[in-house]
Amino acid sequence: MKLALFDLDGTLIERDSDHLFGEFLVQQGWADALQFKRRNDEFYQQYLSGGLDVHAYVDFATAPWRNRPESEALALRERFMTEVVHAMLTPAAHALVQQHQRAGDTVAIVTATNAFVTRPIASALGVETLIATELARDAQGRCTGRIHGTPCFREGKVARIHQWLAAQGRAWGDVQHSVFYSDSANDLPLLELVHEPVATNPGASLEAVAGQRNWRILRLFA
Repeated sequence: MKLALFDLDGTLIERDSDHLFGEFLVQQGWADALQFKRRNDEFYQQYLSGGLDVHAYVDFATAPWRNRPESEALALRERFMTEVVHAMLTPAAHALVQQHQRAGDTVAIVTATNAFVTRPIASALGVETLIATELARDAQGRCTGRIHGTPCFREGKVARIHQWLAAQGRAWGDVQHSVFYSDSANDLPLLELVHEPVATNPGASLEAVAGQRNWRILRLFA
């Protein structure tokens, strides 16, 4: 088994889809233009600095839409894809994913951003397997603002990879070769696990680590 794993935000798309979806909620009048935007920006800075409380963020980020009818939330997500995301889906990102698919690798996107936001992005990139932060739902299927299972963040990405393999009756020892592309130092636990870590459009912290460890550095965006 050969794995090609991809972070999403900052790696396959140039910006952070979670933060952008929050901005889109503000633009559409679903969230307060002052207080929500300020808190959204604060959480994003916490993420960049490695100090994000992912549980608090998911509760905050889902609050504007989780109590609305599902049809409305899905329609807004479709508009977000059309008006914001599609412009960020570059030929270089598509080519990199397709290179691994043609080689017969098992390709997966492994992202901290919740699956509600990222499922259509993964589909647009041609990736079937999405390992993302999953949202807890109540008996009626409504999002509660909590996380279901292990957040797909920092060490949680490693745990979720092991869970995903176990669901297939496999273990990490069954992986002949693995590569992980990421832009963020938050992903060091998974970058350190794989056979081939690739710092992709890296932030300053990850670029410094990559330089020290002689990891490959890849830049998909100009």
